[in-house]
Formats: sequence, C-alpha cells, structure tokens
Amino acid sequence: MQLTQVFAAWLRATILAVTGVFAMVLLTGCASSGHQSPPNPTDLPVRAELVDTPFFSDDSHYCGPAALATSLSAAGLPTQPEELIDQVFLPGRQGALQIEMLSGARRRGAVATVISDSKEALLGEVAAGHPVVVLQNLGLSWAPSWHYAVVVGYDIEAELILLRSGPMKRQELSFRTFMYTWNRSDRWAFVALRPDQLPASATQAQTVQALVAYERNAPAAASLQAYRTGLDRWPNNPTLSMGLGNVLYASGDQAGAEAVFRQVIENHHLAAAYNNLARLLLEQGNVAEARMFAMRGFAIAGTLRETLAETLKAIDATTPDPK
Repeated sequence: MQLTQVFAAWLRATILAVTGVFAMVLLTGCASSGHQSPPNPTDLPVRAELVDTPFFSDDSHYCGPAALATSLSAAGLPTQPEELIDQVFLPGRQGALQIEMLSGARRRGAVATVISDSKEALLGEVAAGHPVVVLQNLGLSWAPSWHYAVVVGYDIEAELILLRSGPMKRQELSFRTFMYTWNRSDRWAFVALRPDQLPASATQAQTVQALVAYERNAPAAASLQAYRTGLDRWPNNPTLSMGLGNVLYASGDQAGAEAVFRQVIENHHLAAAYNNLARLLLEQGNVAEARMFAMRGFAIAGTLRETLAETLKAIDATTPDPK
C-alpha cells in the first residue's frame, strides 16, 4: 500500500492532498496562530554553554553548510559540511537561503523548526541543550554580509552570547552586538532535532509547520515518531492527529488510521476526517458506513465540497452491502 503526498505552498499550506483513492486535508488554521508568544523559560540558568557541540572551521562562503553540519552533528546525526554543499549552497548567491537550510536539515533526518524571534526563546533553547542556527547580517543594511552561525552558549551576567562562527570555535559577542547583527535578519533562527524531540520554545503553530514539512520526505517510521512527539505536547491538535492518521494509513496500519480519524471526528468534526474515514471504510468494503460518514462530511464540507462529492461518487459506484 502506497500513498503519495503533495504539499502546496511550503510552510503556508492549509491543504495536504494525497493522491490515489485516499484524500485528506490538513487545516493548519485549526492550530494556534503563528504570532503567539513562545513559552517563557522558567528558572533560566544565568549561564549555559554546550561545550560538546561539534565545530567545523570555515573561512569561506560555506558558513551555511558548516553551521548546518554543526547543528545536525550535535543532534546525533553526524554530518560533514562537504556533504551539504551541493544541497544548500547556491553558487550564484555565494551562500545558502533559509529555505535551503531547512530543507537540508530535513533531508538528513532532522526536524527543522524555526523558533520565535526573541532572545528569551534563543536562550531557552540553549539552556535546553539545543544549539541554535542563526542568520546574521555582519554588514550594513544597504550592503549586507549574510552569515550563519550557531549559538552554543550565553552568560546573562556578563551579557555575552557564545557562538561557533566561521573560523572561531568559541566566539564571544556582547548581547548588544549580537542583537544588532541578528535584528538585521529579522531574528531568523532554527533548531534541528531528531523526530523524538521538540524545541523547548516552539509554539504549537511552529511545531505543526515543522512536522508537516518534515513528513514530506521522511520515512514513515520517522514521521510516526515525529507526529507522536508533537501530540505528546499538544494531544488535541487536529492537524497533528490528521498527519498521524495519514502516515498510519500509508504504513499499512488501517486499524490505527481508522481509530485516529474517528477520534478527530469526535473531537473536531473536520470534513477532512469524515472524508478520510469514508475512503478507508470503502476500501474495507464497509459501504454503508462509508456513505454515512461521507454524507456527514459533505454537509460541513466548505472548501472540501468537491472532494466529498468525489468520495460519494466512488461510494455510489460500489456494490452496496448485502446487509
């Protein structure tokens, strides 16, 4: 059993379409707003330093591959910068775009989560043991010099940020200087972790975006772990539940997928869940129940009206239950 997934409008999609007889919609609008504040770290240590974070010296244009290799290796996914150059480095730009950095992390098996643009979120990740890849502008607003580095420590009393940066294994920057360079990139930063971990500061919306994007190319077992990890923190999130049901189906676990979709229907009454369950039941030969759920979904279909209509058409073309 195979299921091919096509994601539209990366990280902004509200719809996940699955080809074949099984179609589902992931409504990210059901999750919390991407503008919500991250959880405030409590009892943040005065200082922290991830001294065991790997270091890859770089004094060229390959700061992106070097920073990404640092982050991946720290997450237990050993990687050399040379392995990433063709994946994330764009010769025409003499650098790596943010989207390439995130995609590169996912291709290596990590869940890449963009974190909130606050110093508190940044320090909270380091305190939790997670190196953070940051984008800085070391030049001027009108003559930028973009640079990727990895935050590996801080000292609140001394007002210092510690980084793996270029040829420097332990660069010390004052909070003021660091924030000046980070502000110029709109404070862009991300954490790369294994699928059984979540960033300490990530919001529900950030996590949903990261996990849906991760599933695009991840093996089924890794996607299952990622969705279950997300649901451990936000057990009532409909998008994560729909993603879990989808991967269970793709893995051949129809019973597991059916249980998940029934739970989403009970808790959230999503048209997508009605559709997916109807398709699954139809595949099992349970035509009467499939029709019942498809009709209930059609009644609330909204933008999924055409999808549910196709499901009802497929059901009508099937021989009814002898019962």
